[in-house]
Amino acid sequence: MDIVRNSDGTLVVPLEQTRRHQTDDDADTSADSSEGEETQTNAAPTTRLLHPGEGGYDEALAEWDLQQNPDRAPVVSTATGRQEAMALVHAVATSPDHAVAPAVEALDDPEASGEALRHVLVGGVHSVEDFAAEVAEAEGGDPLPAHQTTKIIGEVLTELD
Repeated sequence: MDIVRNSDGTLVVPLEQTRRHQTDDDADTSADSSEGEETQTNAAPTTRLLHPGEGGYDEALAEWDLQQNPDRAPVVSTATGRQEAMALVHAVATSPDHAVAPAVEALDDPEASGEALRHVLVGGVHSVEDFAAEVAEAEGGDPLPAHQTTKIIGEVLTELD
């Protein structure tokens, strides 16, 4: 099952099912049940909904992005791509309507910006926090919370694909 990204930025992530080995207690319990009684099973959920800012969200978003184009070469960030990505994230964050499409259309090199943002995601939470601080330093204002930065990055990558 693939990771699914919802329009609100949440991710539906498949969970690995853990094997449960029968113990002696399980055997005793099954022997006590009478014939004809239905046994109730507690099936574990197969997916989990992750919101921006939750543990594992950044990694799941990077994995989702890789699923969109599995043949993509390894992520490489260039200085100009990173600068343009910082300006893009700042523009979306400060836009009154949080408009992603016009900000992406204004890019000189969308591919380099996308690669820079993917590079940030691959680095995990600390990379996102550092990137947010770098955006604030370069563009002005306070650093965005990591979950908000990650959500914007996900929206931008969706628009670029």
